[in-house]
Amino acid sequence: MALLCCFAAHAGLNLKPGDTPPDALGTTLGGQAVSLASLHGKVVVISFWATWCGYCMKEMPVLAGLQSLATERKLPLQVVAVDYREDHDTFRHSVRVLRKRLPNLLISWDRDGKVGAPYGTAGGIPVMVMLHRDGTVANIHVGYGEDMLDSLVAEINGLLNEPAPESRVLAAH
Repeated sequence: MALLCCFAAHAGLNLKPGDTPPDALGTTLGGQAVSLASLHGKVVVISFWATWCGYCMKEMPVLAGLQSLATERKLPLQVVAVDYREDHDTFRHSVRVLRKRLPNLLISWDRDGKVGAPYGTAGGIPVMVMLHRDGTVANIHVGYGEDMLDSLVAEINGLLNEPAPESRVLAAH
């Protein structure tokens, strides 16, 4: 019975399409918490990456290009690049370098891997998560290859074409 409970607890860690992910997406270089709640109504693309990951570094300019285009066209898209399990000095240096070249990315830090764990990052990075405008998981992609670009862009366009979610308004009692 105890073994079954452990398996059930572990099985619940990996999110799948339709699930609502945890709110936390790490912290910015300035120490501000990045939350999914603050991005409600937008298509969110979360990329877990690290400087030592060659595929991650190839993916980063592509994501920055998507964010720049979305910003320019006023599309409800936010890319969040989450630096996964690197020390603070590496994170600080990376943010400073990336901001110069890729100014539209929202970059956060997952120092100990807790933010990425529900997305399956323990199995390796890069991991790209796409969220519907209502905040639920649309898809999770593990790995990166240039042959994926057309399908990723098509998927993002499909998410952008979905209707906006209802506003979160609390009813007065």
